[in-house]
Amino acid sequence: MDLTSYTKEELENLIVEELGDKKFRAGQVYEWIHKKHVTSYDEMHNVPKALKEKLECVVPMNSPEIITFQESKIDGTRKYLYKLYDNQVIESVFMRYKHGNSVCISSQVGCRMGCRFCASTLDGLVRNLTAGEMLMQVYGIERHTGERVSNVVVMGTGEPLDNYDNLVKFVKMLSDEDGTNISQRNITVSTCGLVPKIDELADEDLQITLALSLHASNQEKRESLMPIAKKYDIHEAVDACRRYFDKTGRRISFEYSLVSGRNDTAEDAAELSKLIKGINCHVNLIPVNPIKERDYEAPDRAAVIDFKERLEKNGINVTIRREMGRDIDGACGQLRKKYMSKVGEEDEDSRTDG
Repeated sequence: MDLTSYTKEELENLIVEELGDKKFRAGQVYEWIHKKHVTSYDEMHNVPKALKEKLECVVPMNSPEIITFQESKIDGTRKYLYKLYDNQVIESVFMRYKHGNSVCISSQVGCRMGCRFCASTLDGLVRNLTAGEMLMQVYGIERHTGERVSNVVVMGTGEPLDNYDNLVKFVKMLSDEDGTNISQRNITVSTCGLVPKIDELADEDLQITLALSLHASNQEKRESLMPIAKKYDIHEAVDACRRYFDKTGRRISFEYSLVSGRNDTAEDAAELSKLIKGINCHVNLIPVNPIKERDYEAPDRAAVIDFKERLEKNGINVTIRREMGRDIDGACGQLRKKYMSKVGEEDEDSRTDG
């Protein structure tokens, strides 16, 4: 485990019990990482050199490195590509809103859920991210931009509930008052619908927002877009959201990617309204971000507005997600896939040359 994944209690145990140093040193180290967002032991100026050397021998500080970023000329959105200690790469996105800055982070390297419209899943799952690797995406962007992040969305590459333990640890550390102290009410976790994990999350006594990637109005259409629906029926997933609200009191968010000719009809709007009726919820309509590996296209603006108005007539709270960074490989996984393809071509060239 890398140092950035240690909770305060784990750090105290390491420094006091294993390394024989004073308890307050753990507080100093924790503050350097989670408040001042340093990326190396050398930057911890008030920590004794002897302790830093001991720590470095025992546990690495594997801080993800920003290797490139793209900035939208349209809205200033930035997409970051991080390299991890094992040379894997992940994406994060920085977005500026009137209500504050938001960061969308990844929870896994790759994804095994297989959603048809998502670039993140094209090459499958490589590994889970540690809690520290998730935290350092937020910290790295704050360092790079010099701006405070007030909202965090776990909606990038990966299925967060497929990395459950690290996700929960990440949420607790991100909201720790001795750390960066982002309110849990400003943290959203998106899932494709792992029903047992939704129920488990409801029992964690957290105040985060749960977002279900629904993307269809009935079981048949959801199965065609999202393989997970074959394991957990659409009604099972929605009922899990009802239970989540009953236990937490937190309004549910339903993510609905509109795909032209697939799930954007008047009939879909009627079915969706019936499916989620009675739930304290909000529907986030997302015109799908095209990827070259699939033939999915977004509906035109008029069709999106029509779908929204049909839901509203049925008493559903709806917004159309503001399209951010569409000119910078906006869909999840696109920048990573482009980078990996380039690296693969360079490797092939070097083998050919050799």
